[in-house]
Amino acid sequence: MSEVTSRREFLLKAAAAIAAGSSVVACGGSDDDDSTPVIPAVPAQFTYGVASGDPLSDRVMLWTYAKVADSTAAVPLTWQVATDSSFTTVVNSGAVDALPANGFTAKVDATGLTPGATYFYRFRDAAGTTSTVGTTRTLPAAAVASVKFAVFSCSLYSEGYFNAYADAAKSDALYALHLGDYIYEYGSDATKYGNKDAVALGRVASPANDIVSLADYRQRYAQYKADADLQALHAKMPWITIWDDHEFANNAYVGGAENHNPATQGDWATRKAMAAKAYHEWLPIRSPDPVNLLKIYRHFDFGKLLSLHMLDTRIEGRDRQYDNFGDADGGIGRYITGLTPVGGVMPDASRHMMSTEQQSWLTTGLTTSSATWQFLGNQDIMARMWFPASVLQVQAKAAATPPTATLADVSAAITDYLTAKATRAAAGTGALTPAQAALLNPALNPTLPYNLDAWDGYPAQRDAILSTVKSLNKNLVVLSGDSHNGWFTQLTTLAGVKVGVEFAGSSVTSTGFEAVGLGELASSLDGSALVPQLGAAAIGAGLGLVDDLGYADTKRRGYLRMTVTAASVKGEYVFVDTVKSKTYTASVGKTITVASSGAVTYA
Repeated sequence: MSEVTSRREFLLKAAAAIAAGSSVVACGGSDDDDSTPVIPAVPAQFTYGVASGDPLSDRVMLWTYAKVADSTAAVPLTWQVATDSSFTTVVNSGAVDALPANGFTAKVDATGLTPGATYFYRFRDAAGTTSTVGTTRTLPAAAVASVKFAVFSCSLYSEGYFNAYADAAKSDALYALHLGDYIYEYGSDATKYGNKDAVALGRVASPANDIVSLADYRQRYAQYKADADLQALHAKMPWITIWDDHEFANNAYVGGAENHNPATQGDWATRKAMAAKAYHEWLPIRSPDPVNLLKIYRHFDFGKLLSLHMLDTRIEGRDRQYDNFGDADGGIGRYITGLTPVGGVMPDASRHMMSTEQQSWLTTGLTTSSATWQFLGNQDIMARMWFPASVLQVQAKAAATPPTATLADVSAAITDYLTAKATRAAAGTGALTPAQAALLNPALNPTLPYNLDAWDGYPAQRDAILSTVKSLNKNLVVLSGDSHNGWFTQLTTLAGVKVGVEFAGSSVTSTGFEAVGLGELASSLDGSALVPQLGAAAIGAGLGLVDDLGYADTKRRGYLRMTVTAASVKGEYVFVDTVKSKTYTASVGKTITVASSGAVTYA
């Protein structure tokens, strides 16, 4: 500890002693002593608890918020890290200020810690007021045998209670990963997404407007951080986070967002900068580049077991989405044109979901890592989620105004396609009728992506990354959020070469396919609808509407619980039965294990 820090901590402790009732006697003690009495410090309020994050093998970020009521003055704090909850053995301590320039948040990088160790930490102000005690841990040493962590995304406050956070806090997970949409930018208008039950639940968004200014973003983070379940999970384990679009505005990209109107909401670059500043203030993230807060991609090594590469596929390098131009076909024409070579080069090859700088950084990280598993922490679905055109066309007609097809027509189109797949799987192509053969002929019935805001809208760069992984012969696991549904997929190139797997978790609260009447679609998507005909062979066999999809859940909220060993990666899809009540039941909907050999089992 430096001399300055030691001196400052001594003064803070002295002030605390005075506030507790100690007295200072002037030399001589004469009746005419005119010394000025010391005014006790006013206690600060640690309103939003504590948090830790971005653990490394020898350090971890610590976070809190502290403010004196009716004051705009900075709040001097001391912090402590100990090996016991009573703080008998303090291993590091220091001083930090909760500054008004940072929204009265305070962060410190607590160093000098031991790999794979659990610690307790707290903050204290000059009046002796102490924050909640938090638990944190460093990343493990090289020889670690197992790592367990929980994965979250899409936590919309107004939609319901954070029961997924509450359940994870009771689990045996040691780390938390949040893959984006930690907050949402929408205002409290009842017509906006997720606000239908907000008044009844007592979870009305604040401020009432879509958040645009720095003060707006700070207020929204404060509202989320006031949630008891979120506070408890932050205090229980260190978090590793990445943002997605709603920390800024819906369907954001480098130059704008679907939910940003320059005419009424000002300059996009200004809004983006304010959103990034608030994110760095309120999350326990170690800023990779304090000068450029829009750069947050970073690596974490869990010993020699796994390397986690946290990506930013949203803000720092993403080109405008194909489906963001208002085309009548939803951008599919642009997508097809992008994949049609011109002079031997796909036009899509020039489009990016991340910058070339970040892609180079990722390539270097993958190349130099000697870990058994390579994990990508990623905002959006990376797998090829391609639906047969025969189904998409009928769905489009059913959704038209006025509709020219019915839901029964959609169901029939799905049944026809799945029956063709089941027939081929059971008896070979020779058993197909001409109509079934046509349905399974990609030249006659091509498959097309349904979400061009995901990696499907940037296929050339995805292929480049997957090809790099394949050439390096790495065991790849991608963790993804954003979709609000649960998915497990094979990751394949445009040529169909398998490279890795993807676990995409459901949302904490945000609604998924069930909100548009598609909650029962999962078994058709992943092929499990064919179990009555084919038995267990239908599970994970690519016999659903989406070839690369092994498992889907399209109606429940929850999180992923991951267990990683050298031999396998196990993902448990944990679901809560409601987000509309604080009383809930959690259960595992599916357990999927991927062996280092690539074999996949479902339970």
